[in-house]
Amino acid sequence: MSDIHIDRKVLSDLQEVMEGEYLNLLETFLKDSEDRLRQLYKARTVEELRLVAHSFKGSSSNMGALGLAELCRQVEEQLKQGPPCGIEHLINQIDREYSVVKQLYRAERERVLVG
Repeated sequence: MSDIHIDRKVLSDLQEVMEGEYLNLLETFLKDSEDRLRQLYKARTVEELRLVAHSFKGSSSNMGALGLAELCRQVEEQLKQGPPCGIEHLINQIDREYSVVKQLYRAERERVLVG
């Protein structure tokens, strides 16, 4: 089952593959995502911003965070097309999307712990 924020099949597959390390994977993704979000806001060059967006896109995609991956892809595309005018808007969207994803992944963590 997928929604606009996460692909639950990806999470299910990850849980099956990771077994006992699945909860650690979720926590690591959330911690790394917080770091990447900070890096997006602090990036001083277009290249630094592009690299962080690319990295965030990959980890989000691997974890089934579809909305985050798409927004990071948009940042990469916009940076390829020229100066980063208006990029703050996209970074703010990434921030809002991450807030939603964080809640969904915490709920997933609780589901696994209780289940």
